[in-house]
Amino acid sequence: MNIILLDVTKFGDFTFWIDFSLSLIIIVLFVFFMWRFLQRVLARVLYVGGFTTVLIARIFDLETVSQVVLTMLIIISIAFVITNIGDFRPITANPLKGKGGFLGLWPSKDRVRKIYDKNEFYHQVQLAVESLSKSKTGALLTFEKKSQLSDIIKNGTVINAPLTSELITTIFYPGTRLHDGAVVIRDNNIIAASVYYTATTKPLNGKYGSRHRAAIGISEITDSVTIVVSEETGRVSIAYNGDLIPTNPDNFDRVFREYMEEMDEKIVS
Repeated sequence: MNIILLDVTKFGDFTFWIDFSLSLIIIVLFVFFMWRFLQRVLARVLYVGGFTTVLIARIFDLETVSQVVLTMLIIISIAFVITNIGDFRPITANPLKGKGGFLGLWPSKDRVRKIYDKNEFYHQVQLAVESLSKSKTGALLTFEKKSQLSDIIKNGTVINAPLTSELITTIFYPGTRLHDGAVVIRDNNIIAASVYYTATTKPLNGKYGSRHRAAIGISEITDSVTIVVSEETGRVSIAYNGDLIPTNPDNFDRVFREYMEEMDEKIVS
């Protein structure tokens, strides 16, 4: 019976180390770039496991195993790019001079902090929430932070418009076709409306409607901040990290800012 062992004699071969080093660099870079776009844990495990298998196979000179696994990963990658082409637009549109970081693959700190006036942003949100609360118009507003909601917003309607209080109140007006579901905001742009979330399944104390359960549900799986306006009472709550925090007109702005800027404070510290 043949037993395949690591050929240690290759360790003194300069060509072997060049081949091994280049393969390792390509694998690491590919996993890193794909990790940037993959949101599902299962998909990430598949890529990491697959490329780890390829690396081990190359070390032990298992060429057939390496080629089979690598071919499967290439096919999966092509299929992923085709089905998620919209997520790659920042790269293809302006790969070297975009507003993001290296090759536009992630937002730079300058982009996050300087692309819009934060005080005006908070002012517009407060105006919208106050108007919705006074008119008892049910609303669900989710503000994206570090966790991107690209996969989740696919069930909604793309908006891609600057955030203004007037636009928010118009979207949630009961007569419009987009008033059901949530509005998702990235930076100071409304990127989608009529987005539906999976409601939380945990027991809650008190009477909560579908909006509140949906807000808690999205906060359980992302670091986003979600504002809920009750259509029955006009009361405003904020869902964050699986919790629902009631607010009032006096402390809403302060509480909302604290949750939105929590990540920035951790980075600075």
